[in-house]
Amino acid sequence: MRIRWGAAAAVAAATMFLAACGSTASGSSAPPSSSASAAAAGSSASTSGTGIKTASTSIGTVLTDAKGFTLYWFAPDTMTTSKCNGSCAAYWPPVIGKMTAAAGVSLPGKFGTIKRADGQVQATYDGHPLYTYKGDTAPGQANGNGSNASGGLWYAVTPSGAKPGASPSPSASSRGGGY
Repeated sequence: MRIRWGAAAAVAAATMFLAACGSTASGSSAPPSSSASAAAAGSSASTSGTGIKTASTSIGTVLTDAKGFTLYWFAPDTMTTSKCNGSCAAYWPPVIGKMTAAAGVSLPGKFGTIKRADGQVQATYDGHPLYTYKGDTAPGQANGNGSNASGGLWYAVTPSGAKPGASPSPSASSRGGGY
């Protein structure tokens, strides 16, 4: 009997981990999909609610998805191209669909989208394609900030679009996000 409960607990823990790493609902009118079912289907994309929020973390104020998980940008990306595909996207799931600020949240930057190599539409903020991080297991964490992984540096997204703890330079602001 203990073996059965141990296996059930392991499956439940894995399901909770997968659910915690992503969030639900795409930016379209299609029904929400859970990250656990997306992972089961072989998809590495994060499906987030459209209501982007802010949260105070140990590194400062950052943008989060609807469930409170920190959003990130990848330094090698451009305003039109995500450089995080394949195994990279398994650890850094792209935020899929069109995003907007949650009700009552005022952000200085602009939301947009790009088309990924796989044809999916990825959300952007101030020209930065958005991602979540599998290493963040609870809302309010920013474990991926400053990571050097998958060929480049990762930063939590701040309301200003600058690296956490930095203020945007005038030239970065005028170019739409520091590219």
